[in-house]
Amino acid sequence: MPVSKLSTRDREAMYALLDHYFEGITWDRFQHDLESKNWVLLLQDDISDRLNGFSTLRLWQTFFSGEPISVVYSGDTIVDPSVWSSAMLPRTWIDAVNRLHQSQAENRLYWLLICSGFRTYRFLPTFWKVFYPRYDVTTPEAQAELMTHLAKEAYGDCYQQTLGIVRFSNPQVLRQGWIEIPTGRQTNPHVQFFEARNPGYRQGDELVCLTEIHDQNLTRAGHRMWQAGSPLEFVTDSVVI
Repeated sequence: MPVSKLSTRDREAMYALLDHYFEGITWDRFQHDLESKNWVLLLQDDISDRLNGFSTLRLWQTFFSGEPISVVYSGDTIVDPSVWSSAMLPRTWIDAVNRLHQSQAENRLYWLLICSGFRTYRFLPTFWKVFYPRYDVTTPEAQAELMTHLAKEAYGDCYQQTLGIVRFSNPQVLRQGWIEIPTGRQTNPHVQFFEARNPGYRQGDELVCLTEIHDQNLTRAGHRMWQAGSPLEFVTDSVVI
């Protein structure tokens, strides 16, 4: 739904869930970040109406190398471990961004993602064929320049270009018990790459990542999520998607 349609109860539930798993959360900062986004996806229990997860999105248009492009930026995202086995949030997220792509069909659509946790980074190889940075391919120069352009536009001086990292002055950091990579997961090459490229993730450093959103870039798992998506309708003051 549009952020503007969130109720006070929704906002309070989102804040409580985020604060349960992250350190450095304040109500004012949460509200400020939320107001900078356009959309929010809520994962709620059908019976109890309990909020089990959410993700915020910002969609904006910009120019790169003289070409107009559209960008989706993922903000705060958290899913309660009790529903980690559910594919509802990634399914709904992929459905949402594909519908946003349809509404922005005149422009190429990119997903700008910053990751302070390996689970977030793993979303990329699971659902997208081509993304950067990654362990098995050097980021092409054009894609590196685009990432730098978008990261500077989105994060300003917090973006450290030589490291490919966003370092906030007051970062949100996963609480103990959730931030460490579980035993056995370190052997995964994507997880190994994330840890090597973002050694400061325990202090809240965010690895800047980029992928282009279109059907041909979805993996088999991504296509299954897209094909299984239930019909969604997004309403704003100016457009129904």
